[in-house]
Amino acid sequence: MDLTIAMIITMVGASTPILFAATGELVVEKSGVLNLGIEGMMLCGAVIGFAVTFTTGNPWLGVLAAAAAGAASSMIFAVLTLSLSANQVATGLALTIFGLGFSTLFGQPYTGRPIGLFKSVFPPELATDPILRVIFGYSPLVYFSMIMVGVVWWFLYRTRAGLILRAVGESDTSAHSIGYSVTGVRYGAVAFGGAMAGIAGACFPLILTPQWVEGLTGGRGWIALALVVFASWRPFRLLAGAYLFGLIATMELYAKAAGGPFRILPSELWASLPYLATILVLVMISLRREGSTSAPACLGKPFLPTK
Repeated sequence: MDLTIAMIITMVGASTPILFAATGELVVEKSGVLNLGIEGMMLCGAVIGFAVTFTTGNPWLGVLAAAAAGAASSMIFAVLTLSLSANQVATGLALTIFGLGFSTLFGQPYTGRPIGLFKSVFPPELATDPILRVIFGYSPLVYFSMIMVGVVWWFLYRTRAGLILRAVGESDTSAHSIGYSVTGVRYGAVAFGGAMAGIAGACFPLILTPQWVEGLTGGRGWIALALVVFASWRPFRLLAGAYLFGLIATMELYAKAAGGPFRILPSELWASLPYLATILVLVMISLRREGSTSAPACLGKPFLPTK
């Protein structure tokens, strides 16, 4: 019983960064933009969030700074692809490399230095009971990630602004012809995706490993990218997919520490399973017939306005 509860708590924590990043990327892709730079934006958010939290001792300021860092780094991608019509795939990969280099350089003074974890907002007494701990024993960022999934669904399918964003992603020329600013909508979507990726990066030092190390995100940005496809660009499917990947990551940890039934597979194989699943999802999608997915019709295509 105690092991099951501990696994659930670990799984939810491990899933939270992936859920944040995937939720932001879903909005970006719904607008017709493909940003492969999630990993880079997460690293920017992680190092800035850690630095601000370490300096001020306030994790809330760290989260805000991480969101700002992610949004700022996403604007590099936005300017190059939306204003200068650079290739989205190549620019996204360049953003990932930039984030890795920036975080390594900026984070050098903080390597190995600890900070306090982001504690639960609920009274500590609630977390003493094992059952209640599953509900009330998490960081505020965990609850915020769940709320954002609902907020994104509501925005996309229950608001006029969400309808416009989806229209831009499905037919940018039609949206432009009736007076909507395709580039403006996509700038907003990319900024939101960057902010969410920045918060996702901040989750690592604030709720998972309370110290800064190089490459802290460990490739989770690529998992988030595949998760959007895995969820068929539907917000609530992201929730299930993120927790599935989080469960696999948790099994890896328990295979290393607990042994027992988790030793059925080597810990190295458990560690590779999320990435193998990512490759499998992308292969399955690529094998589908054209038009059989729910991907936005203009995804990854540059917008060339006509007069």
